[in-house]
Amino acid sequence: MAHSVLIVDDASFMRMMIKDILEKNGFEIAGEAKDGHEAVQLYKDTNPDLVTMDITMPEMDGIAALKEIKSQDPNAKIIMCSAMGQQAMVIDAIQAGAKDFIVKPFQADRVLEAINKTLN
Repeated sequence: MAHSVLIVDDASFMRMMIKDILEKNGFEIAGEAKDGHEAVQLYKDTNPDLVTMDITMPEMDGIAALKEIKSQDPNAKIIMCSAMGQQAMVIDAIQAGAKDFIVKPFQADRVLEAINKTLN
């Protein structure tokens, strides 16, 4: 069975890019969220194998959503996505329980490497 992934990013073209990489490589898309609140709700509803989570989003940022999801499911597998220059936030995310991070703009091989490493 294909692993399911919840994609969280406030930019629709970023969600589309990750979705495209994942679908071409046999992953199932559990859902897409544009902010942290939506991510937390969709995580509860879909129980995905993995989440790709943008750090900077309106309403609730990725780190707050990561903490919320981890409080409900300590085994949640979450990979943070960040633009260059957000190293401090990435460190916060890893300390909060993120498994890995990928840098925008996305490179398909790096996205797949992070996801496969996290799932195995």
